[in-house]
Amino acid sequence: MDTYKLLSFDKISSTQDYAHDLIADGKAANKTIIKALAQSAGRGRYRRTWVSHHGNLYTSFIYKVPERDPKLSYAVAVAVAETLENFGLKPQIKWPNDVLIDGKKISGILIEYSQNFVIIGIGINVQTCPTVKEYKTTKMNKYINVDINDVLSVLMKKMEKWRNKNFIVVRERWNDFAIALNKTIQYHGKPAELIGLNEDGALILRYDTRYVLTYGDEISI
Repeated sequence: MDTYKLLSFDKISSTQDYAHDLIADGKAANKTIIKALAQSAGRGRYRRTWVSHHGNLYTSFIYKVPERDPKLSYAVAVAVAETLENFGLKPQIKWPNDVLIDGKKISGILIEYSQNFVIIGIGINVQTCPTVKEYKTTKMNKYINVDINDVLSVLMKKMEKWRNKNFIVVRERWNDFAIALNKTIQYHGKPAELIGLNEDGALILRYDTRYVLTYGDEISI
């Protein structure tokens, strides 16, 4: 595995924002990891607050990329799921970017682009889990006592394994973890069956008497 540059902090506002600043200042390098033990302004998709108390893994991976890749999120989700599986847990992936244990959220993923870099933010609840109104949460040490640095070490290896894999292989592994595959979900507020992913990473749904493809947030699981 090629060498990563690790920048480690006790507490910063956001590993994602720090990564954006590095890129804007011309100081970013391929394979840089920003790690914090806590964040004062952690965020998820749509700038939703990501509660970031001490005791968990908050990290952003910076990679140089030629272009945006809508399929990358599936590879990252598989990398996170396999990281948890490595410690004996049984994770599931909830589309588009949540990883669950026993139906409770343990990890979230945020992918953003800046210039010719992608910033992959990953939060994993290791020792603590926030109380969130919208969904239930859990943490790794409810099941097993682990060290945050050990979790990051495994995650780095899994990111290397999956981020450039052929998408056919990624899709097969994603299916192993996916929640609601071949089950009924909501599409535009109406029931539809989640069939899987096509070769471009679009969700395939059976809706009424037809099949539809969607990339967006028209579904709820």
